Amino acid sequence: MVRTLGYPLLLGTLGLTAAALAAQAAPLQVILALGGLVIVTCAFLRAEWGLYLLVFFMLLSPEFIVGETAGGSLGRGVTLRADDFILVLVGLSWLARTAVIKDLGLFLRTPLNKPIFFYMVSCVVSTAIGMMAGRVDPKTGSLFVLKYLEYFIVYFMVANHVRERGQAVRFLVCLLLTAGIVSLIGIFQIPGGGRVSAPFEGASEEPNTFGGYLLFVGMVAAGMAAKIREPGRRNLLLFLLAVMLPPFLFTQSRSSYLAAVPALLVLGVLTERRLIALGLIGVSLLLSPLFMPEVAKQRILYTFNQPEEPGQLRIGNLRLDTSTSARLQSWKQVLSDFPRHPLLGHGVTGYAFVDAQIPRVLAETGLTGLAAFVLLIAAVFRLARQRLREAGDDPLFRGLLMGFIAGLVGLLVHALGTNTFILVRIMEPFWFVAGLVAVLPALRK
Repeated sequence: MVRTLGYPLLLGTLGLTAAALAAQAAPLQVILALGGLVIVTCAFLRAEWGLYLLVFFMLLSPEFIVGETAGGSLGRGVTLRADDFILVLVGLSWLARTAVIKDLGLFLRTPLNKPIFFYMVSCVVSTAIGMMAGRVDPKTGSLFVLKYLEYFIVYFMVANHVRERGQAVRFLVCLLLTAGIVSLIGIFQIPGGGRVSAPFEGASEEPNTFGGYLLFVGMVAAGMAAKIREPGRRNLLLFLLAVMLPPFLFTQSRSSYLAAVPALLVLGVLTERRLIALGLIGVSLLLSPLFMPEVAKQRILYTFNQPEEPGQLRIGNLRLDTSTSARLQSWKQVLSDFPRHPLLGHGVTGYAFVDAQIPRVLAETGLTGLAAFVLLIAAVFRLARQRLREAGDDPLFRGLLMGFIAGLVGLLVHALGTNTFILVRIMEPFWFVAGLVAVLPALRK
């Protein structure tokens, strides 16, 4: 009865709203509003449609700066992207569905609920205290905390809505198709010179972020390629990996290069024929300098052969470049400053820019936030390992879990020189796949 009356009532309300907007607003505003109404309607009628939109917009949406950070926490302005608005619209439709259809729960119980809750509480409390102390600008701090929460909303939406194996397969196809599209766009950037970055990033390009994204999705694809038996599907996955490799190398992201090594080794360890896999991976890594593009090799060597400049650190006879030196100095500075606010930190965006995940978490949320972050990552590892033990001989899910674990290891290494776990273009795909991992037992049944 509620569904029968609710759907026509919703459509009638949307129609009246559209008519009112058309009569009073500017044409661009009408188009945007109607687009939002269509998204809300589609996601309300079938949540899966909203999630498809979200998957494609994770990497294929423009971003724009809405304000400068106070305190220089990120070294750039506060950015919003089209998928931020789509996520809000899909999230509102999700809440509306749970209100109309009482059988739907708001948050599915998963092993990650408590670690996510503790981490978010630490971020909120530390930021609120930072605002009261004048260290955090209210607008900037609130926006960034909301963006952190956004990633977990992606996780819960996937965990709540994916109920069938076919849904999971379709979402994975969309995720990999998006990776293929952005990789092709990256390949077309290569002849223009410079570092390859994700599309639609505006004037502030982030090749390091693109490298982390390609690393994670590439590990997921590689894990499935290692397990799927059908030649056609395996060949498609191998072709996708071949398309992703050139833009990955031309990002010239040293953090991504470094992270790829342990990620590949973990993937080799998780395969049944690990000795053969590790041997092939080892040989490939040893021979990689023969096949890497010259710009990638020069980028790696630049770490140690940059012309001497002020601010460079020395380790024995090695002189590090200014970028690596700045990261190491930021670690040292954070360890020196965090005792001022050891338990709850300076608040999110309340400390100077730090381009590394662990020292940033320590500076912003203190020991409490760092402990919550470590517990959350450990819980993700335990969940993935448990699901891998439960996967049996299902090649698709075993491959997905192997790739997810290898990708997580790679992201942890990537985070040594980047704020990996707060970057939207990496975290939205990561938590989307994590949501699939959480509900795999139900999908297998």
